Order: sequence, then structure tokens, then C-alpha cells
Amino acid sequence: MNPLNTVNGTIVAGVVLAVLIGLLTMDIAFNTASFLVWIHVLAGITWIGLLYYFNFVQLPALAEAASDEGGPGGAGITKYVAPRALWWFRWGAVVTWVSGAAYLLHLGLFDDAFMLGLNEGAPATAMVIGVGAWLGTIMLLNVWVLIWPNQKKVLGMVEATAEEINKARRVAFLASRTNTLLSVPMLMSMVGFGHGGFFI
Repeated sequence: MNPLNTVNGTIVAGVVLAVLIGLLTMDIAFNTASFLVWIHVLAGITWIGLLYYFNFVQLPALAEAASDEGGPGGAGITKYVAPRALWWFRWGAVVTWVSGAAYLLHLGLFDDAFMLGLNEGAPATAMVIGVGAWLGTIMLLNVWVLIWPNQKKVLGMVEATAEEINKARRVAFLASRTNTLLSVPMLMSMVGFGHGGFFI
């Protein structure tokens, strides 16, 4: 059973992955303050909010609209809402990644983070922020390499056969669900860097 096939499975898998990464990259003790900050940040990030909107609101609403015989259908969402939301989504991903990379450069941690702190002389916290940076990088690539090109086919922005559209729909769906899963440990790693992990 693939956990990415359901929202609940994706979230549970994301939490499990966050806990595993926390156990592997931080000492084993609970830090309540960092845990609460992680939950707060997880709930409040605007960029991730769009990812969650697609997975929790738009996709289920479009499925209901498609099954509602005689109903309004999903044309309004696919024609007007989805293209605009995808514009903010993909450029939000770029700004998030670039500003994070600029912050790491400012701190002198860019190389240490992307080497996961395994290079000589790297501070211990480089692994924590590095895991977050790598997860964010994977998510950025999913947005631009998998989600956006396939959504253009699904939304009719580029020509595609019915078979190509069905395949594009599945690829975009799985990439989006993967990003939802990865967002949970990614945010935990980012908060853990600045405030301490909730396992130490």
C-alpha cells in the first residue's frame, strides 16, 4: 500500500520520516519549545500552504465536481484558479530556495549544509540545516521538473493526447504528494537548525 495515495498516508509518512531524521541527526531527548515552534511554522508557511491547498482542497474538489452529474464541473478551477495558483506556487518555490541559499551563504554554511556537515571543520548543526536544504531542493526540482510541465498538459496549456494527459496527471499527483510528505521533515530540519531539535 503506497502512503502517497491518500492525504492521511502522506502526512503520517511525513511525520514518521521527520521522526526518523530527527533521531538520526539529533540527540534523543525531547525539547518542547522547539517542537511547538516546528508545529507553529508547519501550520503557517504560505508557500507550503499552496502545496497543501492543491492536495487538500483543489484535488478533492475537482474529483467531486467530475463525479457530480449535471453539476458545475471543474472548468472554473482548471481554467481560472489552478493556473494562477501554480504561478504563485512555482515562483514561491524559487524565492524560498534562493533566499534560503543566500542565508546559508551569508552564514558561511552553504558548502557545509550541502555536504551535510560531513566535510572537515563543519559545525554540528550543518547536518540538520543540510537535510532541510536538500529536501527543499528536491521539492523545488519536483515543482519545476515534474509538477509544472505535467500540469501544463493537464490544464490544456500545451497540446497532449488523452493518454499523455492521464500520465501527466499521475506524475504531477505523485510529485505533489511527495512534496507534501517531504515538507514535514523539511520544516522540522529548518526549525531545528535555529532553535534546536525537539529530540535534544
